[in-house]
Amino acid sequence: MKMLYPSTPSRCIKTAFLCLLIVLAMAGTSFANYDYINISDPFQKRIPMALPVPVSLSENQQTQQIAGSVADLLHRSLDFTGYFTLIDSRAFLDAPGRQGIATREINFKNWRDIGAELLITGGVRLEERILQLEFRLFDPFRQELVFGKRYTGEVSDLRKMVLRFCDEMISRLTGDFGVFNTKIAFASETQNGKAIYLCDFDGENLRRLTDGIHIALSPAWSPDGRSLAYTSYKNGKPDIFVRQVATGNEKLLADHEGLNITPAWVPPDGTRLAATLSFEGDEEIYLLTDSGKVDKRLTRSWGVDVSPAFSPDGKKMAFVSGRAGSPQVYVMNLETGRTSRLTFEGRYNTQPAWSPRGDRIAYSGMSGGESDIFVINADGSGLRQLTRNSGKNESPDWSPDGNMIVFSSTRKGDSSIYVMTASGSDQRPLVDMPGNQSLPAWSPPVAAP
Repeated sequence: MKMLYPSTPSRCIKTAFLCLLIVLAMAGTSFANYDYINISDPFQKRIPMALPVPVSLSENQQTQQIAGSVADLLHRSLDFTGYFTLIDSRAFLDAPGRQGIATREINFKNWRDIGAELLITGGVRLEERILQLEFRLFDPFRQELVFGKRYTGEVSDLRKMVLRFCDEMISRLTGDFGVFNTKIAFASETQNGKAIYLCDFDGENLRRLTDGIHIALSPAWSPDGRSLAYTSYKNGKPDIFVRQVATGNEKLLADHEGLNITPAWVPPDGTRLAATLSFEGDEEIYLLTDSGKVDKRLTRSWGVDVSPAFSPDGKKMAFVSGRAGSPQVYVMNLETGRTSRLTFEGRYNTQPAWSPRGDRIAYSGMSGGESDIFVINADGSGLRQLTRNSGKNESPDWSPDGNMIVFSSTRKGDSSIYVMTASGSDQRPLVDMPGNQSLPAWSPPVAAP
């Protein structure tokens, strides 16, 4: 198996029964007056938030258990974003389960006194197997309701309802939906080969997508989040396949002579892909139609060209090339063909990933003998190192809101999948499974929010 510029030298969601979107009263409240979270600021201060256990609105033990589960999931999910500092419940001045959930029932002073700048109250009602969750987000200092909704479904829909609230709440606070409706694909060793796996944004609902018998690598999400392109050796050589995530339908896209590797969809419509092919002898990057036909050759150099990554508008392509003697990241203007070198520091820079806002590019580069994750502005300025002294850190990819980065790391031995904020803070593992995991790819929202 020929290696081209490695990073270093050496539960499907079921159809939900949900009656959503009953908006709670927000009379006189204009959200345009709020500016809590600036997602373009990598040093955004975490907002102190209080999240008491929702109040049981039904007189049965199961409702109380569900309320505890809702609080736990809310806590984990909102903490995951890096936007909030969740205040320890031991500091709360109101008795657990007795605080009000509506504006007139809340003693805002008690929440201000513990430093809460945001407060989420909730209620849980369970009647004849129908679950109803009610959430309200308050600003204790303004003593105002920011956002509120009620969700109705079955008990099995609890996770979906809670995450729907998180997504809509983040949208109210930032102007953009968060990561709660996204998935992460990655490659992992199996007993017989290497397979593509999927999990939710937080590592939950882990499942294998490909057969696990043949080697499968380099998953790449389509812009609509419905399909994954990847390289597979199921036919004895590296070819590119596309699989629909919901149905599992798979088609062979590119099986040209030689290598067919590192696929990447061209945004914004995803009607074309780019990939490295070697059917003409040298490893170059080509544009392919959605049927796999070669549309255009993009690179021409004596060195290997690999790992295309596109700006959000599809007008520029970052890629890796050895044309200067060592692997470095370059940027090509697809309209003019003009190519410029992006990385100059470090002798081995690979695996570029373009941020969703188009302003930054993450990549894996050599630092002190090990690979680390770096971020650089798209014009080549503002280089920042995000990982250090923690093994090999490779294959960065951005969350669709641009607030987080997923990557692989060997800091605890085997390579595993980690996440961190886009400023490099809160680095933590995503999944716990045997073998080595690598090449993560973060999806866009996988269904309409």
